[in-house]
Amino acid sequence: MRRPFIAAAALFLIGAVALFWMYRIALADPVIRRAEVVFPLAEGAAPVRVLLASDIHVAGPDMPPSRLERLVGLMNAERPDLVVLAGDFVSDKTVATARYSARAATAPLEGLRAPLGVFGVMGNHDYWREDPGFEAALRAAGVAVLTNRSANAGPLTVVGIDDPHTRHADVAEAFRAVPPGAATLVFSHSPDVIPSLPETARLVLTGHTHCGQLVWPIIGAITYATNTGARYACGHIREGARDIFVSAGLGTSILPLRLGAVPDIWLITLHPKGEAR
Repeated sequence: MRRPFIAAAALFLIGAVALFWMYRIALADPVIRRAEVVFPLAEGAAPVRVLLASDIHVAGPDMPPSRLERLVGLMNAERPDLVVLAGDFVSDKTVATARYSARAATAPLEGLRAPLGVFGVMGNHDYWREDPGFEAALRAAGVAVLTNRSANAGPLTVVGIDDPHTRHADVAEAFRAVPPGAATLVFSHSPDVIPSLPETARLVLTGHTHCGQLVWPIIGAITYATNTGARYACGHIREGARDIFVSAGLGTSILPLRLGAVPDIWLITLHPKGEAR
């Protein structure tokens, strides 16, 4: 009887240590990933520093508003010219120890500082909240919500495409007012919109995949929760003349755990063609 007990106790201890380790990874400060991209900015334009953050998933225990407030400070320390927030601001996971209203979850975003603006789109979790005041909460926090529309941001035209998983995406409508030849930055919550984008979409920023969130040794990630599978799973992807960035996000979904997919933020510097770097 003693050996089975010892074996069970050892397995329990290993499991507890593994869960604690994965929880600590979920709580880690995000890795700041940096990239430089040649972009069709106007001749003589200054480089533009774009910060991409996604999947904040405000909920207890891992992402209370107080943690988001501190992460906003980390983002500001990078001195971005433009901030893009690619959806899923909240999480209503069943194991959540605390849930926050849209206003409480997004209030820390008021502290973001970027001279060319802070832009956002809704994610599937935001729509699943079924709160008609969600967009208003984001706007109250200083986030310009682009629901299938575009906006000027200095030398850039920013195009926000709504969430495809909840069937709110409308690519044609989003590009309707984009001037021909504009230096266009496109962002959406999920990379599932990418195959339907026009060729003029040279820079695309998304989240949603969490880079797998739990990426197991040997077997890899169980799912990326996309229709495109691993094609746009994570990181910087080049397709012809197009640069695609998929963030691992800041928070967690379903379980407050991460493994092999640390939280991250992208800082992408756009350089005019021909500029020495």
